[in-house]
Amino acid sequence: MPELSPPWLFSPRTELRAAVSAGVLLAFGAALQTWFRLPAAAALIWTSLAIGLLYGGKAAWEALREGKFDIDVLMVIGAVLAASIGHAEEGALLLFLFVLSGALEDRAMQRTRREVEALHALMPAGALVQRGGEWVEAGADTLRPGERIKVRPGERVPADARVEQGESTFDQSAITGESMPRSVAPGDELFAGTINTDDPIEAIVLRPAGESSLQRILDLVTKARESREPVQRLIDRLSGPYSIGVMILSLAVLLIWWRVLGVPLLGSAEQKGALYTAITLLIVASPCALIISTPTATLSAIARAARGGVLFKGGASIERLARVGAVCFDKTGTLTYGRPRLHEVHAVAWSDADELLAVAAALEADSTHPIANAVREAAQARGITPAPIGPVNHTVARGLEAEYKGRTVRLGSYPFVEASIPVCFRARVRELLAGTQTRGHVGVTIADGEQCAVLMMADPVRPGAAELVRDLHALGVRPVRMLTGDNRLTAAKVAADLGLDAFDADMLPSDKLTAVATQREAMKGRPRPGVAVIGDGVNDAPALAAADASLAIGTIGTAAAMESADAVLLGEHLGAVPWAVGLARRTRRTITTNIGLSLLVMAGMAAMTLIGSRTGRDVPLSVGVLAHEGGTLLVVLNSLLLLGYGNMKSNTVSTAPATTGRPYR
Repeated sequence: MPELSPPWLFSPRTELRAAVSAGVLLAFGAALQTWFRLPAAAALIWTSLAIGLLYGGKAAWEALREGKFDIDVLMVIGAVLAASIGHAEEGALLLFLFVLSGALEDRAMQRTRREVEALHALMPAGALVQRGGEWVEAGADTLRPGERIKVRPGERVPADARVEQGESTFDQSAITGESMPRSVAPGDELFAGTINTDDPIEAIVLRPAGESSLQRILDLVTKARESREPVQRLIDRLSGPYSIGVMILSLAVLLIWWRVLGVPLLGSAEQKGALYTAITLLIVASPCALIISTPTATLSAIARAARGGVLFKGGASIERLARVGAVCFDKTGTLTYGRPRLHEVHAVAWSDADELLAVAAALEADSTHPIANAVREAAQARGITPAPIGPVNHTVARGLEAEYKGRTVRLGSYPFVEASIPVCFRARVRELLAGTQTRGHVGVTIADGEQCAVLMMADPVRPGAAELVRDLHALGVRPVRMLTGDNRLTAAKVAADLGLDAFDADMLPSDKLTAVATQREAMKGRPRPGVAVIGDGVNDAPALAAADASLAIGTIGTAAAMESADAVLLGEHLGAVPWAVGLARRTRRTITTNIGLSLLVMAGMAAMTLIGSRTGRDVPLSVGVLAHEGGTLLVVLNSLLLLGYGNMKSNTVSTAPATTGRPYR
């Protein structure tokens, strides 16, 4: 019984070695029998057959025990029947190639699993955590939100956390696919499994290790591997009935050839018998290659995508992405980072730029507004500490003010700051603010009665945004369209800079839903009618749900996006979008090729077998075996080519805020 056998006996590695051994024995036996007519040759052939029956028989027995009549059963029956009519070498050849292809398929599946399951090794088992006022070693699975951990150089982050103290760089290439280390400072979020490459930092745990971003990725990959494409589900449903049909057809051919057409049951060297023809038909019509056409390609694509920082949600998601002919993007948080940065400083009448930034950082020290974060980040990047100022007064929706060197300094909107701007500079400030708005940026004014300046804030586009449009156009994806709730001036500036085909601004979530429906209607009749929506998975939920395919970008920590999208792009480089679409299309072509090749071999060899038996040109059983199993091997090898799908053109990401000079880039 298989259950009583040692575990190693039926491992993929042992099965592969056994298949090779069976092939060597068969080759030697056939050579000795053909050239030297040695009686010992038969023993080698029968030994090869026995090895094949051991592994093929195990699979057939397991299928029958589960009430299935599948390909494994057909192959064993075919081999046993071939041997029973004096063709042991053909039976041994069939089982040798059958076991070999199965072993290679298992090895191929193992390789695709290793590409993905390498993520498991990224999760450290231990952590240095502060408990009871002391730093102690503890299991990563014991960490709780709010606990303080220390990550030293060379160590992996044990759980999702936020930097509390220190600055460093982290290698997150294994998770996001980004080749360049990411600089982090207090307030930045760290993802479990990333590696500290520089200085030690202290961080606060955000989520338990079991709920980390890395764990969610592993869960998604597991679900993806279990997911089936529609064509694969159809093949799975039909494989059992088809196998039974092949068996019935073979029996029918046997009886018709023997009883109706008068063909001898066993035949002779000159004329093959009805049983020989039926066995050959049973072998060549078996759908081994067809059954593995889709899963081998799908798993290879999932593995390749995961290595490139993209998570496909399974075969159905790949199929939907392959049909994409138009793309609709959200702007904020997708095409852009979703948070402003200090882009440019115009010191209209402020002599010391460092002092200007120090005062601004002091005013914004306790504010949670995105603009306040941008000012503080810029000051920190230049090593500027906030200036000593008096108590800060906050006027809601207008600005901040405090005492500095005996003068009242204000920061905020122009109407709020105007009284503190020297009259001779007000026209210049208004001119700068108007130009800032025209460029799609946001301007903030600061003045102290004698000095004034304008701080220009911009939400920068993600790396690769310009190349994204060009690469999508190269794939025939048109239009590339932006849907945003931002104002029209800002949207027009971004659209012009990136070369987008179209854009819509001032949109509510319901407006985006309508725009996607309109785009889908316009795509009808095109070779690739699918419309993809790319967003953050939260405020774009209606549009994502209405799309034919949905992707989430740069949202490794956003559970909603990872759950709702067909694919999750873990990095922030937009070049991953056309790369993912290209990989999905390549996968569909591979599956189509595999299915076409499988059907061609099956139908062609079945027709040749039946016609040849009636025209005196019988297809040798060995040729039928080689064609059948050779087609299976070709399908596996063709699918494995997806693991070598090329890298995206660039995935270098710059996350540092703008720092020096007049333009803060």
